[in-house]
Amino acid sequence: MKVGLYITTQFTPEVDVAASRSDMIEQVRLARQSGFSSLWVPHHYLTQPMQMLAPIPMLAYLAREAEGMTIGPNILVMPLLNPVHVAEDAITLDLLSGGRYVLGIGIGYREAEFNTFNVPLKERVQRFTESIEIMRRLWSEDRVTYHGKIFNIEDLGIGLKPTRPGGPPIWVAAVVDAAVKRAARIGDAWLITNFAHLKALEPQMKLYRDTLREADKPLPAEIPITRECYIGPTRAKAMEECKAALEYKYGAYSSWGLDKQSKGAESFDQTFEDFAKDRFIIGDKSYVAEEIQRYSETLGVNHFLMRVQWPGLEQDKVLRTISTLGEIFA
Repeated sequence: MKVGLYITTQFTPEVDVAASRSDMIEQVRLARQSGFSSLWVPHHYLTQPMQMLAPIPMLAYLAREAEGMTIGPNILVMPLLNPVHVAEDAITLDLLSGGRYVLGIGIGYREAEFNTFNVPLKERVQRFTESIEIMRRLWSEDRVTYHGKIFNIEDLGIGLKPTRPGGPPIWVAAVVDAAVKRAARIGDAWLITNFAHLKALEPQMKLYRDTLREADKPLPAEIPITRECYIGPTRAKAMEECKAALEYKYGAYSSWGLDKQSKGAESFDQTFEDFAKDRFIIGDKSYVAEEIQRYSETLGVNHFLMRVQWPGLEQDKVLRTISTLGEIFA
């Protein structure tokens, strides 16, 4: 099994973000030294009052510190972006990382972002599917002619060639069943989101595997899952130490409408302890190790992308979780 660092690039309003660069570098260096396999960054626009750094410049900035690690966004809101732009960024980071770039993308959910970019929500699936087709063709063909419902290209090419035939792997995030099936059909892996509940994931993993078989596609070598993870001296202390930061983060998610996508166990309108159960991995070292094994056995996942910091959580606590995760996955 592999572990990745899903680094926090979001900050509360009072934080000096420029001064926080050293903290992020320290986290990546420790993750690399601790045997982490990958580094990931999030993506959103217009997050005020929360401060948030843009993902692609962040990956380029941290790539040297993450030498030898897979790097990628988790996830780019693809329908808001032009696939030519994303394809060229992807090839650039693929080359700069020595062929270790993975493009994590999703269809998005935040109405304010779509309204600001003048992209109708009803078009997001069409834009998403056309974008994947265009990017793959740009990575594998010298010149491309494409006429879709959204995008058009007339006999043009990038010029740069990716390190791997066909270009970087595309990991597709999905929450609802239709999106899980889409991830199986057109993605290189299903990228499980950080807030998805285990009870929802069990039938969806079966759906994913069934759809792969129907599409005559093999199960990917890497089956990734993103989780919120925190390790403290005891389970109770761990929950106490990270609760405020996680509540702040998920309060922002709720205000953006993330929990409108699904109901029941996915609803954010619960106590923190109830919401965290079978969703977050929080506890002491032995408990976290047991939970990782449980997720692996239940879902078959083998690459854990762990977010270990949220706005307001202190650096020393973040470093403790990173180093302890390194020991668990050693």
